[in-house]
Amino acid sequence: MEMWIWVPGRTIEIMLRMLKKMDGVILFVLFLLMIVSVFAIYSGTQTDATLARHHIKTLLFYFIGFVAVLGIGLVNYKLYVKYAFYLYGIGIVLLVLVNFVGGPINNANGWIKLGENLSFQPAELFKMILILFLAHLLVKRQRNMLGFWRDVVPIGCWAFIPFALVMIQNDLGNALGYVVILAAVFWIGNIKLKHAIIGLVIVGATFFGFVKAYTTYHDEIFTFLEKVDREHWAERIDPWLVPEKATSKATWHTKNAGLAIGSGGIIGKGYLQGTSVQSGRVPYTYSDSIFVVIAEEFGFVGASVLLLLYFILIHRMVLIGLECKDRAGPVIIVGIIGMLLYQVFENIGAFLGLMPLTGITLPFISYGGTSLLINMACIGLVMSIKLYGQEEEDDLLLGEQKPGLPERLLHLLRKEKRAV
Repeated sequence: MEMWIWVPGRTIEIMLRMLKKMDGVILFVLFLLMIVSVFAIYSGTQTDATLARHHIKTLLFYFIGFVAVLGIGLVNYKLYVKYAFYLYGIGIVLLVLVNFVGGPINNANGWIKLGENLSFQPAELFKMILILFLAHLLVKRQRNMLGFWRDVVPIGCWAFIPFALVMIQNDLGNALGYVVILAAVFWIGNIKLKHAIIGLVIVGATFFGFVKAYTTYHDEIFTFLEKVDREHWAERIDPWLVPEKATSKATWHTKNAGLAIGSGGIIGKGYLQGTSVQSGRVPYTYSDSIFVVIAEEFGFVGASVLLLLYFILIHRMVLIGLECKDRAGPVIIVGIIGMLLYQVFENIGAFLGLMPLTGITLPFISYGGTSLLINMACIGLVMSIKLYGQEEEDDLLLGEQKPGLPERLLHLLRKEKRAV
């Protein structure tokens, strides 16, 4: 570990040396994603003069985001893990506070106003906090397999608290993101195979039970949602599960988005030439529907290039996780990967009929300062793991109890990579 002594010349030299050790491929991919985001947002805001400067704001957020990547990356991630309990407490306070001082945006009452034109969404921040806090809890378990009542249930309860608070804010998309993060962290955290199978069975049974109940008792459920002021949930689920019962209002967004994506063909209609996007037939083209802009104007090729950038980003994160000798590093990286994959799959899948429309942003592409800065901060954690993850060897095969499948697989992959 580099020992920092506050001598200006020496400190700057150490910082420059550490900056050079950061993953240049990830930084380059982020730069390319920034270019894609700015141009796509510019195209998606042409029909609304009030959104004319959103691409400029995105550039500013990206500048702050790159500063966050470098600043967070220079600090040892073990400090974040050490004090994650306090971060968790701050995050819970913010999630509670937003119910009293927050304001609604797109049916979600989860925003805190920071000024005339700025707002902050605590639910987005809590994604990173939850990842760090779960790593904090799992590191304390050392190498032991997770016991059901001793570990799985208590950790699940810690994650349920923010889930419930965000559901109260009417933000289903981010609430489900916490569930995905928890599942990803449990997997890398050495959960027993039988517990994983039981969890999958419960999730599968719940999902198919929900689908069966919703399709069978659709009218009753819709009436109930109207009474509790949640009818927009039905408007998002109906086009996905029961399109024949969905209203024209409910299908307007996904139907026009699907037509726009299909009309893009192989190479697209050209930049600023998307007829559906530029005519305003697809709403929220600067945020939730920004993938539609890319698919219509740049076609299958443009959409594939975007997915390739995501693949490269995640691949580099996996390699950093495999190289990390500390236990907390891989847990954090798997949590971040789970978060990003969920957002990408949910956002794009909603317009392809694979998922319900939940309003989840497309990582690093959609307009949204809070979402972008939190994602960039998470990449900063990845950079910190690359810099400091080699400090202490954590032999995953030691300990009295037999390690679980995820840790054995991780160990073998590390050995194979070192041999190469």
